[in-house]
This record gives sequence, structure tokens and C-alpha cells, in this order.
Amino acid sequence: MPDTFSAAALADQLDTQFHAALARRFFSLSPAAGLLAASDWALHLAVSPGKCMALARLALRQSEELAGYARERMTAGADPQLRHGVQPPAQDRRFAAPEWQQWPFNYMHQSFLLTQQWWAAATHGVKGVEKHHENVVAFAARQLLDVFSPGNQLATNPVVLQRTLQQGGANLLRGALNAADDLQRLAAGKPPAGTEDFVVGRDVAVTPGKVVLRNRLVELIQYTPTTEAVHPEPILIVPAWIMKYYILDLSPHNSLIRYLVDQGHTVFCLSWKNPGYEDRDLGMDDYLKLGFHAALDAVNAIVPKRKVHATGYCLGGTLLAIAAAAMARDGDARLASLSLFAAQTDFSEPGELGLFIDESQVNLLEAQMTQTGYLKASQMAGAFQMLRSYDLLWSRLVNEYLLGERTPMNDLMAWNADATRMPARMHAQYLRRLFLDDDLSRGRYPAGGKPVALSDLTLPTFMVGTLTDHVAPWRSVHKLHYLTTAEITFALTSGGHNAGIVNPPGHPRRHHQILTRPAGGSYMAPDDWLAAAPDVPGSWWPAWVQWLQARSGAPVAPPHVGARGYKAIADAPGSYVLEK
Repeated sequence: MPDTFSAAALADQLDTQFHAALARRFFSLSPAAGLLAASDWALHLAVSPGKCMALARLALRQSEELAGYARERMTAGADPQLRHGVQPPAQDRRFAAPEWQQWPFNYMHQSFLLTQQWWAAATHGVKGVEKHHENVVAFAARQLLDVFSPGNQLATNPVVLQRTLQQGGANLLRGALNAADDLQRLAAGKPPAGTEDFVVGRDVAVTPGKVVLRNRLVELIQYTPTTEAVHPEPILIVPAWIMKYYILDLSPHNSLIRYLVDQGHTVFCLSWKNPGYEDRDLGMDDYLKLGFHAALDAVNAIVPKRKVHATGYCLGGTLLAIAAAAMARDGDARLASLSLFAAQTDFSEPGELGLFIDESQVNLLEAQMTQTGYLKASQMAGAFQMLRSYDLLWSRLVNEYLLGERTPMNDLMAWNADATRMPARMHAQYLRRLFLDDDLSRGRYPAGGKPVALSDLTLPTFMVGTLTDHVAPWRSVHKLHYLTTAEITFALTSGGHNAGIVNPPGHPRRHHQILTRPAGGSYMAPDDWLAAAPDVPGSWWPAWVQWLQARSGAPVAPPHVGARGYKAIADAPGSYVLEK
């Protein structure tokens, strides 16, 4: 019997090592997952003669349209009023410059858009193909086509060619120098150019405060009040551990934490440790115990006999929802309200991020993390970059390497480059129990050894979704409406996962929709909500502050910094946020 166990363990170890090697070879993407998706699509397309005939007819019609377009454009010259054969998608800015209306570049971009259109038809609507496989194949086709976009090539981009002629090739020289600098920084493990202008604690994360708690996983920062009186209920912010907390405390003009402090709130914020190999066995329960619950105990000691406005962002919001449901289950009434920003509680429709999460992909990541002890920041960054390949990759390559123009660094971009790692055990649990199995929304996720149910939540809840979120799509965030009958105020703001949250008042183009579903109210589907919610110009921050103040007591004297057992041990932003 021992020999049997030994042989099984050896076989498992061999498989793990081989899968980890595959992960390194294929940039942490499962080749098996890609092959399964491609074969599922190809086999079902091969036995769908009707679909094949429809695609053939589409190709013939497009060829005729393109030929007719070419004849018209050649005879019309540079007439900008002549129709386009295909209009690019509303979000496609690649061919907006007037130079693209000149022959032969107009023909090139029209041909490219028609090719995109054909592949979109070919990869969708093939009967029998599993939905996840369909999405993967369609995504892969878009990524491959983008490689050959005429806008991404020197010889076929009229804007680049015109700039090269005007500057005698100086733009290409600058681009080569930019590329050399980037490669040198990459080889040395240095951050992108310009990040040196945004030093944590000097330029960003500068709201005054003190670290009042430090354990092996978190530091807790208590911020210094700026008003003579504060609302008695403190705010505890739980940011995502996939990012540095100071996304919520960037420059003074766009710091949500500074804004809250200036509005008369006592604010506490968690700063997660950047884990290393020694933290490999930290799991979701540790993030609850050492993170949220340790912080809540500290806040209760510093501001005694007061309920807490608990606030979570992204994965921090998911963790907070788990913690709040467990507290409701156990009769723990220390929370006054719940605020969740771009945070999912139902993962049945996670959006495009789900393209990278299936059994094969998770198994490959688990094997790789078994050896490293954590998920590297670059692995997550690569996935997000592919989701927004034009904005984060191709437009940058064209601007910086072909046009020779460095994109000016800003605080949000510098923060985005300051990425974090995730412990192997926690990330595997997160991917399996939340993404793959959707245990939280189905009442199977355990906290404290017992499952939690989101239906137990009765706290008034403020939620924020962002219109162009690729990480936590707003319709997925909205799903909490049918998981609980609690009062929910939902705000849908312009912007994406980060820029929609970093949304200070005064921005001329920002707007949001907001609507409250009363406790016990009927469920309203996302599209119905979208039609019913009034549109409000400006930031959602003032609406949230008004919501908090309506659920807070009359202002009182600010609490002391720290308390017995929670003395101030360092100035904000602390030391964990500085770990690379």
C-alpha cells in the first residue's frame, strides 16, 4: 500500500512539473484549452453546411462590395463625402484620422474591417459549439486579426508615413530609442519610463495618516481628520489585493480617501502585503481573518460603540460581501452599511475575463503557482492587456515606436505599473470556488467553516458599476439585486474598472445613472434598470457621500489616533505598499 501511495504521489508530482513547464512555455495560457475550443468550433462548423454556405455568400457579397468601393474611390479621388463600405465599430478609433480616406489606405482599412466582419460571423452562431469555446475562438480571431491591422504596420499606416516624411525619419529614430529604453527597463525589472515622477508617499498616497495595525498580511491606516467634527460612524475600506491600495489615494486632487476625510469622515484603509514564496499557503480564510476581521476589531477599539460603514473595491468588495454575509449569519451587527465598487458577487457571467478561466487554464496556473508560490503580477497584466489590446498594446506601440511620441505618464498609469502578486493557495481557491463553481451566489461558499448566503444581507447597500468595465462588467455587478432583498442604491458611472472609480467632482465629461431599490422591492433586470435610472452629470462621489451621511449620526469630535493595542507604529502610507 505505501508503494501505491508513493507511486501516485510521484505521478502527481511529475504531472505538476510538466504542466508548470507548459505554463512557462505558453505564457501561462493553456494550449489544451485553446485546442479544445478550436476543435469544438472547427468540427461543428464542418458539419454545418448551411452555416458554411452562409459564410461563402457573405464572402462573395463582401468581395463585390469591396470591388465596387475600390472603383468608386479611385474615380472620386480624395472626396471625403463618398460613402464607406463598412463603418467601423463605435469604439474603433484606429481609422478616424483623415489620412485614412486617401487611396490606397481607404481600401486597406475597408478590407480589414470586412475581414473582421467575416470572422465575427464565422466564429459566432455555429450550432453545437459550447458558449465558452465560441467566446475563446472569437476572441482569438480578433487578437490575431489585430496583429495584421494596417494601422499597426509602418508601410500601411498613412499617419506614420506622413510623419516620417515630414520629420525625415526622426520619429522612427525616437521610436527606436523608446523601444531600446523599454527593453532595457524590462530586462532590469524596472518600471516604465515616467513612473519615477510618481513616488509612493511623495507624489501619490500622500493623505496624512498613521499605521495602527500590522500583521503578516495587512497594515491598517487611520487617516488624520481635516474637519473639527466628524460623523461618528467610521469608514473601513477593503481594497483588492490584486492591486496596491493607493488607487483610492492617488494625487491629492483625485484621492477618494482625501475627499472622504475632507467631507468629515473618519477613514480607515487596509494595505495588503505583497506576498512572496513564504506566503504561498495563505488562503481566503486568512484574508478574512487577518485582513477584514483584524481591521474591524481595530476600528472597533479605536472608535468604540459605533457601527462601521464597510466599503470594498473589486476583489476587496467580494471579500467584504462574504464577510458581511457571515456576520449576518452569526448575528454580528457591527456594520452600519455596505458599499461595493466594481465588485462581483455572482460569477456566472464574469465577462471577457472568463475567457482565461476554465478547468484546463486553472489547472495550469495551479501547477505553475506550486513552484513559484504565487501568481506573478505580469501574468495578470498580460491577461488584462489582451482584453484591451488596442488601448493597452497596439496604440501604444504605434504612438511610441512608430510616431516616436511617448505617452505622458500620469498617476493612474504609474499606479497600474505598480502591480502585486497573489499567494498560490488563495488564488487557486478564488479561481475555483468563485469563478469556476460560482459558490458564493449559490450559497455554498464557506466562511468560518459554514456556508454563507447573500440572501442574509439586510444592510443598506451602495453599489457602483462602470460602463466599460472588462474586469467586473456592470451587469454582473448588478446581479446582487436578485441575490438579496436589501435596500440597494446602484450607480452606473462612465469610465472603466479604474477610471470610473477614480472619479473626482469637476470632470466635465463624467456622468452617472443612479436608482434606489427599496428593501423588499421587486427585482429589476439590468436593461430595465438602464432605461429607468435617471442620468446625472458629474461624479458619483457626492451622491455616495450624501448616502453615507444620511445613514450616519450628527458630527462629533474626531477619535484619537490608535488605541490600546493599536498604537500608531508608522506614518502613512506604511511599508507594505512599498514592497515590490
